[in-house]
Amino acid sequence: MKFLHTSDWHLGRSFHRVNMLGAQAAFVDHLVEAVREHEVDAVLVAGDVYDRAVPPLPAVELYDRALHRLADLGVPTVMISGNHDSARRLGVGAGLIGRAGIHLRTDPAGCADPVVLADVHGDVAFYGLPYLEPALVKDAFAAEKVSHEAVLGAAMDRIRADLAGRAPGTRSVVLAHAFVTGGHSSDSERDIAVGGVEAVPASVFDGVDYAALGHLHGCQTINERVRYSGSPLAYSFSEATHRKTMWLIDLGPAGEITAERIDTPVPRPLARLRGRLEDLLEDPAHTAYEDSWIEATLTDPARPEDPMARLAARFPHTLSLAFDPEGRDEDGKASYAQRLKGRSDQEIAEDFVAHVRGGGSADEAERAVLRGAFEAVRAEDGRQEVGR
Repeated sequence: MKFLHTSDWHLGRSFHRVNMLGAQAAFVDHLVEAVREHEVDAVLVAGDVYDRAVPPLPAVELYDRALHRLADLGVPTVMISGNHDSARRLGVGAGLIGRAGIHLRTDPAGCADPVVLADVHGDVAFYGLPYLEPALVKDAFAAEKVSHEAVLGAAMDRIRADLAGRAPGTRSVVLAHAFVTGGHSSDSERDIAVGGVEAVPASVFDGVDYAALGHLHGCQTINERVRYSGSPLAYSFSEATHRKTMWLIDLGPAGEITAERIDTPVPRPLARLRGRLEDLLEDPAHTAYEDSWIEATLTDPARPEDPMARLAARFPHTLSLAFDPEGRDEDGKASYAQRLKGRSDQEIAEDFVAHVRGGGSADEAERAVLRGAFEAVRAEDGRQEVGR
C-alpha cells in the first residue's frame, strides 16, 4: 500500500510580511497531482492543518477546496489535529465528511478506532492520534503523570490492544503530533517544548509498522519506521537549508518500509547573509541570492545609514534585518530576543528565578512549581477552547 505522509500545512500563516496563501494553494495543487502521478492509496496529514485555532476565512476556503479535490480523487485521507488547530472546529462534520473518504481524527477518545483500508495483502489500520494536551487527557487515559510521554504511551497502549484483537497480519500506521527525542527543531515551531520532559522517546511507537509524525518542520527520519514529513513550506529563516518534501511510503505485505521523498514547490528560495553592508552590496558571490527572500545580519561597527533601503536596491525581497556589530564585547549586551532564542518557557522562568535571587539556579521543588504553573495555563487554555 502506498501513501503520502505530509503535515504542518499551517494554512493562514505568513512568512514575515509575505502572505503565503498563494504558495499554500500551489502546494495543494502539487499534492493532488502527486496523488495521481504516484497512484497513491491514501493521504496522511499529521496535524497543524491551520496555523491558529480560529483561522482566517481564505485559509478555511483553501482547506475546503483541498478536501473536495482529495475526495474527488477517490483516495482516502486521514487527518489529525495538531497543537495549532482547534480540534473541535477541525472535527466539525467529521462523521459526514468521513462518508466522502476524508477521515478526521480530532477526538483523543477515538484514538483506538482506526480507519481500515485493504490491499491485496490484507488490512492496514490507520490510527489517528490528535495532539494530546497532557493536563486535559491524563485522567481520560489513566496516565501515570502529566507529561507528553505518559499520555502518548497510554494512548499507544490502547492502539496496541486494538491491533492485537485484529486479524493476524494486519499492518498498522499511527499519525501523531509531538516532539520525539532525536528530532531537530527550527524557529517556526511553537507551543510544544523541544526538550526535557516534553520530548517522547521513539520507542513509544513500538509495535506499529509506521509512525507518521507532525510538529517539527524539517523532514527527518528518527528511525526507519518513525519519520517527520516536515512542513511543505518554510516558515522561518532557520529553515533556509531545508529541502521541503513529503514522504511517499510503500508499506509491504509484511510491514516492510520503502520511503521516497517527493519535493514540494518552493515559492522563493531563502538566504541568510551576514557581513558589512558595503560587502553585501558589492560582493559578486551574492548575485545568486538577488531573487531570494533575505535575512541580513549587518556586522558594521557603527549602524549604517538607511540600511534596509540600500539592501533592497540589490536584494528587493529582503524581509529581515538584524545588527551584530564586529568587536562587540560579549558582556551580556546581546538583545533580549537573542538571549531568549531557543529557550523554553520553563527555562526562561528558571533563569528569572536565578536572576532575582542574585545567583543560584532554581531547585527541583521550584522547577516543579513552575512546571505545574505552565501546565495549568495550557490546560486552562484548552478548557476554554473546548467550551467555546
